[in-house]
Formats: sequence, C-alpha cells, structure tokens
Amino acid sequence: MLEAGLRDGTALRESVFEVFTRRLPPGRRYGVVAGTGRFLDELQRFRFGDPELQWLADEKVVDQPTIDWLADYRFSGSIWGYREGEAYFPNSPILILESTFAEAVLLETLALSVFNYDSAVASAAARMVSAASGRPLAEMGSRRTGEWSAVAAARAAFIAGFGATSNLEAGRRYGIPTMGTAAHAFTLLYDTEEEAFRAQVDSLGAGTTLLVDTYDIEEAVETAVAIAGPELGSVRIDSGDLPQLVAAVRSQLDSLGASNTTITVTNDLDEFTIAALRAAPVDSYGVGTSVVTGSGHPAASMVFKLVAHQDATGRWVSVGKKSAEKATVGGRKFAVRSRRAGVAAEEIVRVGDTTVKPSERTLLVPLVTDGVVDERYTGPEGVALAREHREAALGELPAAAFSLGRGEAIIPTRYE
Repeated sequence: MLEAGLRDGTALRESVFEVFTRRLPPGRRYGVVAGTGRFLDELQRFRFGDPELQWLADEKVVDQPTIDWLADYRFSGSIWGYREGEAYFPNSPILILESTFAEAVLLETLALSVFNYDSAVASAAARMVSAASGRPLAEMGSRRTGEWSAVAAARAAFIAGFGATSNLEAGRRYGIPTMGTAAHAFTLLYDTEEEAFRAQVDSLGAGTTLLVDTYDIEEAVETAVAIAGPELGSVRIDSGDLPQLVAAVRSQLDSLGASNTTITVTNDLDEFTIAALRAAPVDSYGVGTSVVTGSGHPAASMVFKLVAHQDATGRWVSVGKKSAEKATVGGRKFAVRSRRAGVAAEEIVRVGDTTVKPSERTLLVPLVTDGVVDERYTGPEGVALAREHREAALGELPAAAFSLGRGEAIIPTRYE
C-alpha cells in the first residue's frame, strides 16, 4: 500500500483513521481502555533502522524510493483518544489519528496489537475487581502468556484495579506494587515442610505468606503458626474445594490464636469463582491464567479503519466500508457520554460536530500533537493517572454494568 501510494502521490493525502470495536465479547456490559501509555511509548520508538531497511531491500519487499522514505519515518501527525482507564462500548472511537495516509497506515499493527491485548486484559480484570467486592487482587499470570505480554498484562490489570503483580519488570518499569509467595517446589526441596517454613520465616519474618497445601493443609497450618506464631502474615491455598477449605482454615487459625493471619487463594480463579467465594472468609486473591488471557477473550476485537481523507483537490471526503456486517461510518468523530443524575446513559458519537451539552462529558483528549507525545499519559505517572480515571469512569456506570450475568452493553451508542 505504501509503495503504490507513494509512487503516485496518493499516500501523501491527509487522512483520518479510527480505532474502535464493533462489539463487546458475548455477555460483557462494558470494556476498559488500556494500552494508551504503552502505545505512546512505542510510537516514539517506531523507526526503521539500517538492519530493517537492509532486510527490506534484500528481500525486495518494497522498492528503493519507499525504503528511502522509511529511513526518515517519524510520525508527525496528531492523535486523539479516550483516556486510558475509560469505559468503552461498541463503536466507541477510542483512537483517532490524523496525518498523511503514509504515516498513519504504518501504525495499524502497532496500535491494534497494543490496544487489543491490553484492553482485553483490563476489561476482564475490571470484572474480577467488582466480583471481589473490595478484597484485594494480585496479578500472577506471567507464566501463562508471552514474556513481554506478561509485563503489559500486569500493567493493564493494575489500571483496572488489581493491587499488585508478581512481575518484577512491571514493578520496575511502571511503579506497580510487587508481591509473591513461595512455590510448592520450595517446600518440596526440604526434607520436611517444617524445615521449609522455618527457612522462609527466618529469611522474611513472621509477616510472610506460607503456602499450606503441598501435603496436608490442617497439619501445615498448625506447623506454620507454631513456627511463625500468631503474627504469621498469611497462608495461601492453591488447590481443593476452596469455599470449604477456606472456612476450615479460618476456624483453625482463630483457634490457634492467629486471628489476624489472612488467607489468600489462587487456583485458576476467574471472575465467576471469585464471586462464588464472596461468602467465604477469603482476604485476598491471586489471579493468573484468566486475567492474562482476558478471561476467555484474549483480544478486544479492535479494528483500524480509514474514515476520511482529502481528495486530489484538497476537499475532505468521508469514506466507509459497506461490507455485510462490517460496514463503517465515515467522517471525523467526536464522542461524548451523556449522563442523567451523574449516571451514564448514552454514548453519543457526533460526525463533524464538536458540540458538548451540559449533561455530557467529552471523551476524546489530545494524545499527540504534530508528532509530540503528551508525556502525562506515559510511564509510571501515566499508569497512576489511568488507574485513577478508571475508578471515576466505571463509577459513572449503572449498577447493572457489574452483573456477571449475560447481557448487552450497559449503555447504547448513537451516531449523530
């Protein structure tokens, strides 16, 4: 596309691209935007160096004039988007790019790979947070996804309301609180469970978390309290009938005088098993596979579409697909969320109109202006800002949005 468009000059036409999803995963009531800060960081590094250019030449992927153009590539256009942490719905224009066709079209895979994954994780994580009813959750899924996806997942889950991650790189890079517990391998390394517990307590203190389901849980809890005393920080249960086991362990801890020792559970949790444990005396959750795979929906179905461009005379033309079930609405969009008594009622997407009524909240903010990234949305500060905005944005949604039962998007999207 780039080579053909550069050859006849069409690729240099000013254009508008848009990122949106046509639908939410079945049964979901809302989605959570995540990945904005990561996308902006990657955009600033998106360059074609000598190794890449040489490979393109050697493999004859594109011609020499195109390679020369790529050698100087820098995105110089402007980008607007929903703030990271914002709720989104079908057809929400979460990202709008304005630049030449050539500059913007190269960003399709970058934008979609980031927003599709991060938003899928954040959307699933937000459901888990609401299911936990205020009890803290830790992201522990690094072993269940790609090595760099693990860092992205930890970031997205934290934005969605998780309290910590076991991924140290995510902690280093984004300022996310880190935590972890010993694995069964640590207990199995020692000749007895008692020796393993004693080694951990000697190293980390009585406030540590001891894994008690390697052998016999009742015996392990008794041993743990005998070694650490009633100041034992927490015990972790990773298997079995969790509601029954948690109740039994709570009773045993209390009887041993360890009433302040908390119980954390893991064991392939998702939003439904977390909700099922609401009545159990669980103090915190560790979630792995389900959160990093979007709880069954590992991509958010985002698409990247051209919606307007200048023609040969410089006149703006709205464009859109007419394909069955994949039609798109052309034109530069402006999105607002209407509210009644502070509760979100409707997503309104205006085409070519930037009117904002008193009952409406503007959703799009400038992220990149003439090639310059707004640094407020990047790095640890951007993560903290996104986490704060997610809490406010989801706080506007009707209470039914947080039901785990199947249903449609909690508010409709309407074009004007």
